Amino acid sequence: MGGLREVAAPFVVPGPSGVAVRTRLKGLSAGDEKVLRLVGDLLGTLAARDLKARCAAGMEHGAGRWAERKRTLTRQSSSRWAGAITKATHDQWALARRGQLAHIQSLRAGIETITHRLSRPVGEKGTKQAPGGYRTRQEWFAKSRRLHLLEDRLDAARADREAGIVHVVRGGKRLLNTRHHLKQAQLTEPEWRKRWQAGRRFLQADGESGKRYGNETIRVTPDGEVSLKLPAPLAHLVNAPHGRYVLTARVSFAHRGEQWADRVTANRAVAYRIHEDTDRGRWYLTASWTNPPVALVPLQAARAHGLVGVDTNADHLAAWRLDHHGNPVGDPLHFGYDLSGTAGHRDAQVRHALIRLLHWAARHGLAVAIEDLDFTAETTREKHSRRKRFRNLISGMPVGRLRARLVSMAAELGITIVAVDPAYTSKWGAQHWQKPHTSKTRKTTRHDAAAVAIGRRALGHPIRRRTAPPPAHRSDEQGHRTVQARPGAPGREGHRPRLPGPRTRSVRAGRGANAVDQNAQHRPGRSAEHESWQQDSLPLSL
Repeated sequence: MGGLREVAAPFVVPGPSGVAVRTRLKGLSAGDEKVLRLVGDLLGTLAARDLKARCAAGMEHGAGRWAERKRTLTRQSSSRWAGAITKATHDQWALARRGQLAHIQSLRAGIETITHRLSRPVGEKGTKQAPGGYRTRQEWFAKSRRLHLLEDRLDAARADREAGIVHVVRGGKRLLNTRHHLKQAQLTEPEWRKRWQAGRRFLQADGESGKRYGNETIRVTPDGEVSLKLPAPLAHLVNAPHGRYVLTARVSFAHRGEQWADRVTANRAVAYRIHEDTDRGRWYLTASWTNPPVALVPLQAARAHGLVGVDTNADHLAAWRLDHHGNPVGDPLHFGYDLSGTAGHRDAQVRHALIRLLHWAARHGLAVAIEDLDFTAETTREKHSRRKRFRNLISGMPVGRLRARLVSMAAELGITIVAVDPAYTSKWGAQHWQKPHTSKTRKTTRHDAAAVAIGRRALGHPIRRRTAPPPAHRSDEQGHRTVQARPGAPGREGHRPRLPGPRTRSVRAGRGANAVDQNAQHRPGRSAEHESWQQDSLPLSL
């Protein structure tokens, strides 16, 4: 088994640390929408200025500059909105730093791969451990030029990181680049401008425990009344005491509504965000809060009654139930989804497939085992080169979204999720489980066999079907064969070598000399040295 990487141990996945629920603001008047846009545009402008100041400070930023920024924002809005803006700015800057580090690591990996392949002869085939050379001289030349391009990008990214410089676009870089490709995006300039303004608005505030209904900036009462604290420049628009504006719309949360009501009634912190969907012409309110830490179910308890092994694919989930011994039970199931279309459609497809899987697991009271997949380094063109179809296949797999959705939905149903190392599950599953479970009435796919391999690894069993017995129970001590010889193997019908000493306790020493001689066993007193046994031909009948 040389050359195989070490397989990590399975572990129980912790539950989600936070909860977010969304509802629609129905029944807003024209005046309400106008006020929301004015407040969002004003705060968005302040947030953009604050982000610019934070990025300019770089690594030299400290508590003093933070306090100075907050005082500046307080004079232009209010102390609560200033606190919400500065916190969002720091979160956005930290996210940009993490993305910058990931970009540097990706560039470094690409440079190492190209450098290795350029050093190999053209046309040399690769191995499982390392890729070979490029196929043609033209490809070698093109990659040599790309190497210089990646090295320049890496130097620039490293220089920015050392200087504390990050590049952030409020509203999103993708939407910004869409401005130059309106025809391909099927948008007009006014439609794009409307999306751009909606994406740059700032209407969000973190909650605070002990305050009334858990949030003083954007307040939602248990009966669904929504009000927000207006900034100082818009104080003339208030319609309620203490500088607040109350919306005419009433809200209710269909999902986790009881949990939300318990929090606001107990004045526990709840964060709110209001945003506009320009395509549908609707406004939405999102509430979020942090879950208290929950003790994880021990791994042995999750394995007690078996589990469901799940293999993630580009268009379906392959699942197979296993008992606690690691044996497949029943038939495999497939939960399909279609990842074409809009992001909302794809997300709905993933949720629908997961809820069917979790309901099936809940009916049998079983945990779910899934691979701990991470395709961050697998989707680069440098690793798979011309295999564009394979790269698109990997990039299209909803690994991150599926994992987040699965953990969140399983926590609501009380189902334990066990994550396993994905190494060799598809290969070894097909090798050991696909053919034995294929019959005339059932065709076992490679993905079904991988689900069995994932489940067995989560249960702590080896993936292969036959294992060597303990040394104390081997009839030939350490020499007992664990795999049957193939029909064409040399010496397949030969005798095993006779080991000195008794084979069992019932046979005394010196006995069993003819154990390997079938002729001597069936005809006592004769051996193959003196007489060879041969069957006569059948008599001819008249």
